[in-house]
Amino acid sequence: MSKFFNYFPKTLYTSDNINSGLDTVTNIISRFSFEKTLKQNSAAFYKYQIQDSDTPEIIAAKYYDHPERHWIVLMFNDIIDPQYDWPLQYSTFINFVDKKYTANGSANTTVQTGLAWAMSVNNVQAYYKIVTRTNIDKESIVETIQVNASTYANVNATPIPTTITLQSGDVITQTVTREKKTYYDYEMELNETKRDIVLLKPDFVPQIEKEFKKVIK
Repeated sequence: MSKFFNYFPKTLYTSDNINSGLDTVTNIISRFSFEKTLKQNSAAFYKYQIQDSDTPEIIAAKYYDHPERHWIVLMFNDIIDPQYDWPLQYSTFINFVDKKYTANGSANTTVQTGLAWAMSVNNVQAYYKIVTRTNIDKESIVETIQVNASTYANVNATPIPTTITLQSGDVITQTVTREKKTYYDYEMELNETKRDIVLLKPDFVPQIEKEFKKVIK
């Protein structure tokens, strides 16, 4: 990250109204962005799934031959906060969940750690009704609907398939199931959604760097 801000322009700054203590500082509010057409051009990038050991610097070193090009990885994916917009490593994730729900565990009748409280099936973050429709060709469409606790309770715990005949004469089998999500499951799913990113192809990198230095100065 150190070299990234070397390209940013300088500006004068003072913390008071009488211009004493005037300093020259890096203008970190300067911005550079990618053209939307480039980000929408599937020929310019490929999909990538972040591994638990990956950091922006590791990916940049692997695909762009230098860790200082990490900003390309982040900026191309609109990642503003590299700490929390990036998937947490498992050990860090566990600590994050434990700390986040510590107050909940402490307030419980039986005092628990934050992690234990979040993982408990008694502490539900959301309820869902899941409708699965399957046609004669065994093709399925699954619809997940978030519901309240009373609606969840009225869904049969044991799925009972029903058949629906369309006006065309086609027969669809519909099965309704239910599912509840703990706070741990919620946090895990949220963390996992951050793993799918896209990487600008290396062929574009030299020109992007050239444009970045030109624009940011």
